[in-house]
Amino acid sequence: MDSSKKSWEKRLAGERDPMTVDFVESLSYDNRLYKYDIVGSIAHAQMLAEQKLITKAEFKAIKDGLIEISKEITEGRFKFDKTYEDIHMAIEAALVAKIGEPGMKLHTGRSRNDQVATDIRLWMRDEIEVLQSKINALQKAFVKLAGKYAKDVMPAYTHLQRAQPVVIAMYLLSFVEQLKRDFVRLKNCRKMLKISPLGSGAIAGSTLPLDSESTAKQLGFSDISYNSIDATSDRDFCAEFIFDCALIATHLSRLAEDWIIYSSEEFAFVRIDDSHCTSSSMMPQKRNPDVLELIRAKTAGVYGSLMAMLTLLKAQPSGYNRDLQEDKIHIFSAADTVKASLDMAQAVVSRVKFDTKKISTGLEEGFLDATALAEYLVGKGIAFRQAHGIVGSLVAYCEKAEKKLADLTLDQFKEYSPLIDKDVYESIGVANVVAKYATEGAAGTRQAKEQIAYWKKQLAK
Repeated sequence: MDSSKKSWEKRLAGERDPMTVDFVESLSYDNRLYKYDIVGSIAHAQMLAEQKLITKAEFKAIKDGLIEISKEITEGRFKFDKTYEDIHMAIEAALVAKIGEPGMKLHTGRSRNDQVATDIRLWMRDEIEVLQSKINALQKAFVKLAGKYAKDVMPAYTHLQRAQPVVIAMYLLSFVEQLKRDFVRLKNCRKMLKISPLGSGAIAGSTLPLDSESTAKQLGFSDISYNSIDATSDRDFCAEFIFDCALIATHLSRLAEDWIIYSSEEFAFVRIDDSHCTSSSMMPQKRNPDVLELIRAKTAGVYGSLMAMLTLLKAQPSGYNRDLQEDKIHIFSAADTVKASLDMAQAVVSRVKFDTKKISTGLEEGFLDATALAEYLVGKGIAFRQAHGIVGSLVAYCEKAEKKLADLTLDQFKEYSPLIDKDVYESIGVANVVAKYATEGAAGTRQAKEQIAYWKKQLAK
């Protein structure tokens, strides 16, 4: 066999246009699947030997040859030739060149359609574990940082307006919760990868006595596909994987947005380490949080990959279509971007500092204790809506008088409600408020200590 000539080209007349070669090749990006293609091929060859479709000697030659090729690729000694279109044919051609006729038997009962569907699942299975390890590292960085600020208070915002006081640690742990959901989503996505499509062939399976359960077991799949038509064209898991990546990127972007704002002179709540900032080519005083801006920006690319994947799938007729070759561009891009962003976020979180002195000087601004005062009135038997109105009137008065709620005398309080007593001063002021938060998961000092201890234990598992 001429290894430079692909078998299906015998069906076509003449030489292929070089433009066509460039247009249809995917080797330039799917070469990263080589390990999974080789592992899948060895499993397939072993099954062929078990079914006596090839001899044991042929299987040994195939296995040894594939292992050699894997080593050559790993060491950078393998020459990739785009005329073979993809990693599957590049490896097969190299195998035939290396061991001769036994290499021609490797593709028995197999199509590139079920082959690539298997490779992607194997790659994604490992990639999810990599992403989960990076999520875990970022969570640990947040928990460690939270431990430094378990008693310090900052304003929390709704509508980007001051809302209520919170312990800084609980603010930081809110991102740990988001990342937990990301971790679980990836775990659920990985469960969808347990089905082996190998044995489905091009679309209809094979007339040969293949043993799909054998290859599934060898490759660590827990089950096989029971519909070859669906198995070769299923890329639902790719869309789900990119969606999971998109939500990770969303959470990182929200973090970046917060700290871009908080690191500005107007806020000055946090200081991003110099090693993660850049300066201006014109303005020498600038410390720009460029890495956070780029985390925010790169989210757009992950969203683009998700939309591209969904669009690619939406008009596919049944069965495999060459459109699906493009799936790898989008899953690889999403995974690479999110991995880099997780690493960068972990580095930033590990070195960031909160300026608690600066934060504390303005803590009593913005009536952060107004809700606590309304709840104090509820404790006195006043309906919440009525209490809400009373406190709203008090706040309006304080704004005109340029006072804080804690500045009011008891007599002034009683003008708005006779039920207010001297114990009111135990419920207002940010320090009192965060100490009085009672609900589980509230942003108070007690809850912060409990949650830090909980997450240290959870993340150590």
